[in-house]
Amino acid sequence: MCLWLRRFLRIAAALIAAALLSSCIPVGPDFLHPAAPDVDRYTPEKLPPRTSSTDAPTGQAQRFVQGRDIPQEWWRLFRSRALNALIERSLRNNPTLQSTMSALRVSKEAVYAQQGKFFPLIQSNFIPTRQRTASVLAPVLNTNLQNINPFDLYTAQVTVSYTFDVWGLNRRTVESLQALADTQRFQVEAAYLTLTSSIAVAAITEAALRGQIDATNELIGLNRKMLDVLRKQLETGYANRSEVAAQEAQLAQIEATLPPLRKALAVQRDLLAALSGSFPSEGPLETFRLADLQLPLNLPVSLPLQLVEQRPDVRAAQELLHSASAQIGVATANMLPNFTIAANGGYINIALASLISPTNSFWLLGGNVAQTLFDGGTLLHQRRAAAAAYDEAAWAYKATVIGAAQNVADVLRALQNDADALRAARAFERAAKISFDLARQQVETGNANVLLLLTAQSTYLQAVIQVVQARAARLADTAALFQALGGGWWNRVEPPTEKILNVGTGQSFRLVDKNIFQ
Repeated sequence: MCLWLRRFLRIAAALIAAALLSSCIPVGPDFLHPAAPDVDRYTPEKLPPRTSSTDAPTGQAQRFVQGRDIPQEWWRLFRSRALNALIERSLRNNPTLQSTMSALRVSKEAVYAQQGKFFPLIQSNFIPTRQRTASVLAPVLNTNLQNINPFDLYTAQVTVSYTFDVWGLNRRTVESLQALADTQRFQVEAAYLTLTSSIAVAAITEAALRGQIDATNELIGLNRKMLDVLRKQLETGYANRSEVAAQEAQLAQIEATLPPLRKALAVQRDLLAALSGSFPSEGPLETFRLADLQLPLNLPVSLPLQLVEQRPDVRAAQELLHSASAQIGVATANMLPNFTIAANGGYINIALASLISPTNSFWLLGGNVAQTLFDGGTLLHQRRAAAAAYDEAAWAYKATVIGAAQNVADVLRALQNDADALRAARAFERAAKISFDLARQQVETGNANVLLLLTAQSTYLQAVIQVVQARAARLADTAALFQALGGGWWNRVEPPTEKILNVGTGQSFRLVDKNIFQ
């Protein structure tokens, strides 16, 4: 049999053996998806089909639609161009979202790096040396002409090594890393959802603060008119100084409520700027008022069975459980024998010019089987720790599922009570307005009853602000429902866009992209 055929058969046999060894079923448990919660609703009682309603703006009844899907851009249901523009800009520039996407890239590269261990490791090197041996030893190199000491030695070789994945150690490791990458992917979706819902709620809060400021300014104007009337009546003798002083105090008290509202408004503006990836001095371009926000009337309500597939935090917890399951297989495989084969070949000579020659060639082929016989129980306890970590992840997953269902139940109850609160606040506002108008007419006609006027003013201001707050609460809790149900990420065709920020890799990181904040 010719030499090349014998070599081919030996290589083929080695490849077949490697394939057979590597085709073993990985040790450790195969991951099974946790069972969905065995419940069909979020509240003990059946959810009513709709909320109550009133004649106030955003006072329409909201209808709960079982099984209705969530649009990918759910915030557009508020019909606000300013909100749409701000969210779109924030999705491009928010640093926290971009950071999570970079972390996802790190996780993916870790998976790719581990997958490389499925293939042999091939390395080449060239080693030029100059050596001198001790005189008491025989010379290392002898030629027909002379002994050479010191001498030059040149070595060029290729090294190949491969570890057989007999017990699935590498496959389980890749499985664990892939689960961690999936965890990070859902964390990106969670960051996406948190960002969009935070902007929506912050915009609604800004609109509510503007509404409270407008109502307070309107009442301040009315109080100033009343003060002017009382001062004129004081001049004509129809009012006394104590009544004027009481009205002055009432006006000052109402004016004192403005600075805290303005402060809160400024804080919300700074928050919106930060969420959009801008500095507070740049501020958001958009302004928000309650009149520019429409209340979504048809609200989706998915079943708990769907919730565990739609909530990013639940999916992330599930992938952490998956990773912990794979780590049990990794710890088990580490307790079993390890099979490795290695080979190297090349050329060695004392002269570089004649290095590549058949007479200077060498090769080596070897195998290794390693089994830990005693390590003080290290590998055993590592496997037990992996099993305990799986139990920890399982309980954490269950807690996340329960927390998600609780979140949805809380929002559903809030929406029902928000509608009732707005209806009551609207009735309170109507009654307070009648009382205030009657008290004001008495003062204007000279039948001054300042105590009645002051009480009516304070009550009316409280009623107006309650209506504004109740309107904002309905809008905010509607946004919270979309967030609690997962935000519709599964309907998005394209994932969030990542921006690459180039930095140096020296001892101190240096920003290369000078337009990072633009």
